[in-house]
Parts: sequence; C-alpha cells; structure tokens
Amino acid sequence: MAYRVAIITVSDRCSKGEREDASGNVIREIAEKNGYKITSYAIFPDEQALLEKEMAKICDEGLADLILSTGGTGFSCRDRTPEATLAIAERIVPGIPEAMRMQGMGITKRAMLSRAAAAIRSKTLIVNLPGSPKAVQENLEFIINELKHGLDILTGGEGDCALP
Repeated sequence: MAYRVAIITVSDRCSKGEREDASGNVIREIAEKNGYKITSYAIFPDEQALLEKEMAKICDEGLADLILSTGGTGFSCRDRTPEATLAIAERIVPGIPEAMRMQGMGITKRAMLSRAAAAIRSKTLIVNLPGSPKAVQENLEFIINELKHGLDILTGGEGDCALP
C-alpha cells in the first residue's frame, strides 16, 4: 500500500514567490522514491492559524496518512510550525524529532536548535522537518523507513509491534 503524503512548506518568502521551494521538492523526491504517493502540496506563510486550519482539515477529512511540513521550526518569532502542530495534536510522538535531532548532531551541533515536533491527529501522522533542503534530506532519509511501520499501525494495516 502506498501511503498518502501531504507536503506543506512554511515560508513567508516562498509563499510570496520570492524564493523557490527547494525543501518541498526534496520531500517530494524522497517520498516518491520510497513508495509514498503525494496527494497534496501547499505553501503557506508563517501564520500559525493558517497552518492549524490546513493540517486539521487534512487529518479530519482523511486526505493523507502523513503530513510532512518543512520550515518554521527555528527561533524566529515567525517560526510557529511546532506550535501549530501541537495545537491540533491528539497525541504527540516525541521520538521522531528526538531521533532527527540526535542524527543531526552528528553532522552539526546546530541540530540541537531545531524545535520540530511530531504528532498524530485522527489517523494522520504529522512530522515537522527543517526548512533547509540539506537538513530535510538528512532528516527525512533517516526516518522514512521507520515511518512506514508507524503508519502501518496507525492506519490499521498492522497490529503487532513486537519484533520476531
């Protein structure tokens, strides 16, 4: 089964057409290479209310199994992606961003500055990725295979978490 992915790029400049969305393209390439089906792609400014509304709609209407966002995870006062994710969350999944930060620390100590979050709403997993194309690639390639198992459990495709 190909899991459905919604890509959300969070960037004031990309939303105004002032910069190309390289990070969203990296997500698309990696997801498709790993057998995921892209069902939607959108660019939003760094506006928490807009992000909450879009993510909740995707989750509540069952439009995707996985939302991968890029951007808005830093220290800027406009960076609100984790807050939007957690505001609509039913359950948090701290291990995913913890793993991304741990892996990233082997590349740059600045990985500790990521505020990325991951959460579940209904039967959709939401994962925040950094805004840098290089960091998106490093993080998503690190977690993509394990996400499939989580999605198997979340969507009811698999019920046994015990390793043989």
